Amino acid sequence: MMRLLSIVKWCAAGMAAALVMVAGLVELDHAFPPPIDTGKEVSTEVLDRNGDLLRAYATGEGRWRLAVDPKAVDPQFIEMLIAYEDRRFRTHRGVDPWAMARAALQFVLNGRIVSGGSTLTMQLARLIEPRESRSLVAKFRQMVRAVQVERRLTKDEILARYLTLAPYGGNLEGIRAASLAWFGKEPAKLRLSEAALLVALPQSPETRRPDRFPREARAARDRVLKRMAEAGVIVASEIARASTGDVPHARRPLPAFAAHLAGRSVAFAPAVRVHRLTIDRDVQSALEQVAREAAERLGPRLSVAMVMADAATGEVLAHVGSADYGDDRRAGWIDMTGVARSPGSTLKPFIYGLAFEEGVVAAETIIADRPADFSGYRPRNFDMAYRGDVSVREALQLSLNVPAVKLLEAVGPMRLAARFRRAGVTLKLPAGEAPGLAIGLGGAGITLEDLVTLYTGLADGGRAGRLRSTFDPSQRPAKADFLSPAASWQVSDILSGVASPPGAAPAAVAYKTGTSYGYRDAWSVGYDGAHVLGVWVGRADNASVPGLTGITAAAPILFEAFSKAGLDAVPLPSRPSGAQALARADLPPSLRRFSGDAAAASMTAPAEPPPAIVYPPTGARVALADGAALLPLVLKLQGGRAPFRWLANGRPLADISRRRTRQWQPDGRGAATLTVIDAAGRAASVNLFVE
Repeated sequence: MMRLLSIVKWCAAGMAAALVMVAGLVELDHAFPPPIDTGKEVSTEVLDRNGDLLRAYATGEGRWRLAVDPKAVDPQFIEMLIAYEDRRFRTHRGVDPWAMARAALQFVLNGRIVSGGSTLTMQLARLIEPRESRSLVAKFRQMVRAVQVERRLTKDEILARYLTLAPYGGNLEGIRAASLAWFGKEPAKLRLSEAALLVALPQSPETRRPDRFPREARAARDRVLKRMAEAGVIVASEIARASTGDVPHARRPLPAFAAHLAGRSVAFAPAVRVHRLTIDRDVQSALEQVAREAAERLGPRLSVAMVMADAATGEVLAHVGSADYGDDRRAGWIDMTGVARSPGSTLKPFIYGLAFEEGVVAAETIIADRPADFSGYRPRNFDMAYRGDVSVREALQLSLNVPAVKLLEAVGPMRLAARFRRAGVTLKLPAGEAPGLAIGLGGAGITLEDLVTLYTGLADGGRAGRLRSTFDPSQRPAKADFLSPAASWQVSDILSGVASPPGAAPAAVAYKTGTSYGYRDAWSVGYDGAHVLGVWVGRADNASVPGLTGITAAAPILFEAFSKAGLDAVPLPSRPSGAQALARADLPPSLRRFSGDAAAASMTAPAEPPPAIVYPPTGARVALADGAALLPLVLKLQGGRAPFRWLANGRPLADISRRRTRQWQPDGRGAATLTVIDAAGRAASVNLFVE
C-alpha cells in the first residue's frame, strides 16, 4: 500500500512538473513569438484589367520580391517542391524527426552532409529570421521557431510565405520573380524542366545561377528530375524529355508596360501594394511596339505618344507616354499624353458638330473658301491656296481653315469652350484671355488625353466624360451630353469619308489630323464604333521639326496601331432618329448656302503682290538628317501668280505647280539657294544651310 502511494506521489509530481514545463513553454512561446509577419517589403505591382502584371517595382533594398498565392503556381511545381524538400510537409508539426535522423545517419556514414533535415517550415524560419552562423544552437533555434510557426499558420500560409521569400539568385526572391526573370512567364505556366530548375535553385542560388553557371544549374535540375522519377512523382518518359532541354542563359527583364501611367498610379497611392489599371496588356504591348518603330523611322529626337480608350466607358485601354521611357534622346521619361500642346486642326470637327446642332449648316451646304478678314484675323489654309465654293462636307474633309473660322464665328468660341467643359475638358489659354476664333485652328493648348476624351463623344452619340484608368467594375462612367446624337453622327459620317493616309491600308475608322504652327506637333485622332485612338508626334522640347505634319507623320501611325492592336473592328454608330442626310437640292433654301458668307468681310486684294518665300526663311540652318539619308523639306510661299517654277541651286525642279507649298529633296548637306518664279516672271530667293 505504501509503495502504491509512493508511485502515485511520483506520478503526480511528474505530471505537475510536466504541466509547469508546458506552461513555461507556452509562456515563452507567447513572450517570444516568431516574426511570421515578416516585415519584409514586397514589390509593388501594377496589374492590367485582366490581372496580368504590367509593371513591378523593386523593393527599397533593391530586391524583386513579389507576393505569391500558391493557387497561382503550377501544381506540378508544388508537388515536386514538397517531394524534393519536405515530403512529410503536410503531416509534421514543423520538425520532421525522420528526416533529421536520416540526415544525421548519412553524415556519420559519409563524413559529410549528404542531405539536409530541414523542413520547409524550418527553411521559412531561417528566411524570416536569418541566422548568423551554422551552429547547433542556431539549428535548434530554427527548429523551435518552426514549431512556433506551425502553431500560428496553416500549411498553405507557410507555403505562400516560403514561395515569396525563397532566394533564386541575385536580387530575385520568390517563385514569381524567378519565373518571370528566368522564363518570362508567371509560375502557373511552368513546364516540367523549368519547374525542376526552380526547385533546385533555392538550395544554392548563387552557385546554380543559370546565367553564370549553366552547367551547375543544369546538373542540379537533372538531379531534381531524377529524384522525381525515383519517387514516382513524374513518369520516366516525361523526365527523359525534360532533361534534354537547355537552361536559360540570361535574365529577362520583368514586365515594364505602361511606364508613365503605372508610375502615376503608384505616386498617387504609394502605400498601396497592388494597383489595378484599365489597361489591356496585349493592346498596350502592341501600341508600345508601334510607337518605338515609328519613332525610329521618324528621327532620333522625335517622340510618339498614344492613348486608346473605350468609347462607351472612357476606360483607357492603352497609354503610351513616349516612344521609349528609357531613351534620353527623346526625353522618354516625359509623359507627353498629359502635356498641353497646340492641337492644330483636330478641334475643327466639334465646330462643325455645334454648327450642325444649331442648324447653321448641313453637310451639303455651300460655303466659300476665299480670303476673309475677321476683325483683323486673316486665316489662311495650310497650303496657302483657296478652293472657292465648297460643300461643308468637303471643307471638313479637306480641313480648310476659312470655312472653319466662319462657322466658329457663327456658333461662338465661348459656346464651343463651354461644350468642352461639359465633357470635363478645359482648353489652356493665356492668363485672362477668353476663347477666340484662333482656337479653331490650334490657338489653345490641350492634352492628348483630353483630345481623346472629346472624340469618345463623337463615337458614343455625343456623350463624353473624363477618361478613367483605375479598374473598378462597379464604377459607372460619368458622362455628359455635349453634342446631340444627330450632330455627332453627321461629323462621323463626314470623317469616315476621309481617304486613308498615303501608304496605309484602308480601315473602317473616322479620323482627323492636325499640325500645329511651326511644325511642332503632329496629331491624328481616329475611332470606330467602340474605340478611340489619339496619336501625337513631336519633340518633347517643343522644337520645330521641318515637314512634320499630321497626315504624313501621325496618321500612318494611327492606322498601323488600329491594325495591330488586336481588337475587333466595330462599325461606326448607325444614323440616329432625327438625323437627315439630304442632297443639296433637297435642302431648304436657307441651308443651301451658308448665310454668314455675306456678313464676313471679304478681302478684295488689289493686284497680287510679288512672290515671297516664307519658309524656310533666308539664312536658316535646317536639320534634315535621318541617319545617312536626308528628309525632304517643305517649301511655302505667299503672293505671286500661279503657276510657279522652283529652282534649287539654279536647277529647275521637276514640275510646275499651282500650289503654294511643295517638297524639295536635297541631294546633299551644305549651302543651298532656292528660287521661285511666278507666272508674271517675278522671282524670290532664299539662302539656307542643310545639316
